[in-house]
Amino acid sequence: MTNELKLNMAEKLTAIVEKDRVLVDEAMSRHTTFKIGGNAKILVQISSEDEIMSVTELLRDNNVDHYVIGNGSNLLVSDNGYDGVIIELLDDYAGIELVDPADIRIQCEDKDEYTFVKALAGTRMLKVGKFMVDQSLTGFECLGGIPGTIGGAIVMNAGAYGGTISDVLLYARVITKENGILELTPEELELGYRTSNIEKNGYIVSSVVLKMKKGNPEEIKALIADLTERRKSKQPLEYPSAGSTFKRPEGYFAGKLIQDAGLKGYQVGDAQVSEKHSGFVINRGNATASDVMQLISDVKDKVKEQFGVTMEPEVKRVGRF
Repeated sequence: MTNELKLNMAEKLTAIVEKDRVLVDEAMSRHTTFKIGGNAKILVQISSEDEIMSVTELLRDNNVDHYVIGNGSNLLVSDNGYDGVIIELLDDYAGIELVDPADIRIQCEDKDEYTFVKALAGTRMLKVGKFMVDQSLTGFECLGGIPGTIGGAIVMNAGAYGGTISDVLLYARVITKENGILELTPEELELGYRTSNIEKNGYIVSSVVLKMKKGNPEEIKALIADLTERRKSKQPLEYPSAGSTFKRPEGYFAGKLIQDAGLKGYQVGDAQVSEKHSGFVINRGNATASDVMQLISDVKDKVKEQFGVTMEPEVKRVGRF
């Protein structure tokens, strides 16, 4: 993107969203949990569905690349940054509420057994989890500690401790490339292990409706407390990371393979295989995207060499590598 086009786009974007939510030459290290990444030409912070549609229409009409992020919790942004517009759906586009069953148009078996909850895409998973506790709703306990947004969770069918977001999703409201609106079920979104058809089809998740069941408040709180303690004791939460770095190979555990390959603590620059949990690559302070990519490559090669297993990164790359 030329400097002239960048300034022109920034000016046009301020006609759609407030000026202080259009950030020019914004460091992506400020918008990812890895704390890594060069500058995006423009980052725009969205506060409504209409803004999403108007912004993407403007960018398409001007042939400007864009990429949608939430909390940036599963991303590795290039040291070169992003030569386009980052659309951020986070706290400015967050909210959660109960939904009247009479307003649910998607077919749902045993509808009377469920309580329905709507959340905007930028709502943090932690906030969704707290809402479920407050409403004594069960089924989200294993998901509430995921450090992302509900929209991002749908894109990758996020999961933890045996559960995935698809287990409780009734439908997601998505915006299409043509600015149409679709309400799609987990089957229609092709939700699988850490995958969906959302990015392939150019969809943007706007909101979701979850189907939850009433539970025992004390049991819900006890399970969350247990899972929280397990996370704190086993995951390197004290360091920036993008969460689990590799997908679980069929029949194996990624962290154990990496550990058995002798790579616990392995380091490239300030990127390191966590000594606490080998499935995590952490930023010890000043890691670059190049450091992380080299480390990932080294881990893949070593595991393949020793065990014949191909490791597939779970972290999404954004920008030019």
